[in-house]
Amino acid sequence: MGEMIRSSAARFGASDAIVFPDDRLSYADLNVAARDWARALIAMGVKPGDHVGILLPTCIDFITAFYGITMAGAVAVPVNARYRANELGYVVENADLVVVITTGKVAENVDFGERLESAMPSLKGATDPRALSLPEAPALRTIVCLDDDCAPYLISASSAIEAGKAIDEGEVDKRIDAVQPEDTAMILYTSGTTAHPKGAMISHRAQVANSRNLGVRYECTSEDKVWSPLPIFHIAGILPMTMILDLGGAYMTIPHFDAGVGLAMLGREGATIAYPSFVTIMQDLITHPTFPDTDLSKLRVMNSNFAVQPEWIKLAVAKAMPHTIQVGTYGLTEGAGTVSTSRLSDSYEVRTGRCGTPLDEWSVRIVNAETALDCAPGEQGEIVLGGPNRLQGYYNDPVKTAEAIRDGWFYSGDIGSIDADGNVMFHGRLKDMLKVGGENVAAAEIEGMLQSHPAVKLAQVVGLPDERYAEVPAAFVELAEGQSATEQELIAHCKGQIAGFKVPRHIRFVDSWPMSTSKIQKFRLRDELIKELQEA
Repeated sequence: MGEMIRSSAARFGASDAIVFPDDRLSYADLNVAARDWARALIAMGVKPGDHVGILLPTCIDFITAFYGITMAGAVAVPVNARYRANELGYVVENADLVVVITTGKVAENVDFGERLESAMPSLKGATDPRALSLPEAPALRTIVCLDDDCAPYLISASSAIEAGKAIDEGEVDKRIDAVQPEDTAMILYTSGTTAHPKGAMISHRAQVANSRNLGVRYECTSEDKVWSPLPIFHIAGILPMTMILDLGGAYMTIPHFDAGVGLAMLGREGATIAYPSFVTIMQDLITHPTFPDTDLSKLRVMNSNFAVQPEWIKLAVAKAMPHTIQVGTYGLTEGAGTVSTSRLSDSYEVRTGRCGTPLDEWSVRIVNAETALDCAPGEQGEIVLGGPNRLQGYYNDPVKTAEAIRDGWFYSGDIGSIDADGNVMFHGRLKDMLKVGGENVAAAEIEGMLQSHPAVKLAQVVGLPDERYAEVPAAFVELAEGQSATEQELIAHCKGQIAGFKVPRHIRFVDSWPMSTSKIQKFRLRDELIKELQEA
């Protein structure tokens, strides 16, 4: 990945590489800044294969540090900026981070310094910021802070980069040249919807090749401008960024998702490809008051994933952007991002009703979880993936690695199907299946039924423990703006349309959702409702 930036800088030096609402970076400047970080890390004693964490919001420094880490031959470990002390402490220790690059207070309620102190209480007593020795994180030697005015146990980025000037530029090139395609480029910790996140190890070859294959599918060139509102520590941010920086186009993003800021940027910069991907982001974009007046005439491709979105979103976007090719996608962290996506030549019905066909180099099977046999076309089973671009394993977790990777195939835990034309469809998570009185019930089916009610903006279904049936469905609903509905009205809407055992026993209304990076944390909804019912 470091070689990719070096090569792109040589070919596209003055062109925009990174664009933020109030700042931008050319390819030449990106290369210089990344090399400065590489020299700083080498001066700190970071060796090839060492793990370096990045605890930053989406910003230019994140991107330059990320590529600087890969240029130094180290492994980049982007840390979810939402993580609190417990999660943060786990990742720093579990990933064996030797350096963390971070900053201080970035918002009223976001202070990364405070989080680090809470995660590693002994940090406050550290006396040598260049040789930390903490019981909570034995491998950690240094924490670099972007702020010049930082705590005594931190070193400032400016002083680290100044010290890096003692390292010859030729050493950076040697490090870049020494990296092998199968070396680990990064460790991405999954979203944390379970007790502890897992660190998926992704190779240089996997990320660059998968990104290139995506660029081929979307017919991308150096003229494209790719806009993604997704956090840069997430695979759905890293994937399109890698895709377009390899080609010489511009990667456009925003520090945190704000629909108004995002729409203004889309129109002003003339984005040609948009990567909103997730239902919550799509909803906020199309319901924003400036959406109807935003100039999206240059937007040729949007990764909208209508196959797994509520129908009203599909209709609203189709009306507003009839010229834009909408594509569906199936992907995951362990697959270096996208595994399948629509061909631009596919029919509208296929692009908006399925998640596309596998990218080059992917083999996708649908396997019956009980018989372990491959399913027939159209039958649902577990999505199983093979190919050189899957994860190498979960870092420091041989048990979970052995559970997930069997005979060279990655068992995703996702429920899917493949139709006779080779189109993949995502139907939910295996763990998102309810067992109601012995019957398997997909949460997604109930969610779809609730979302067919005109008052429902979004529905999420969980399983509640039940003495008679083992589990029963319960739903959480966000109503569309200006709409109203009662619990009984929505239950009545489901009755007669789906089997009685699938009808939600309880419905609760929400104004906001507990989120990981991009996914709704159903376990928190479930726990809150169980607690409510127990206390009643």
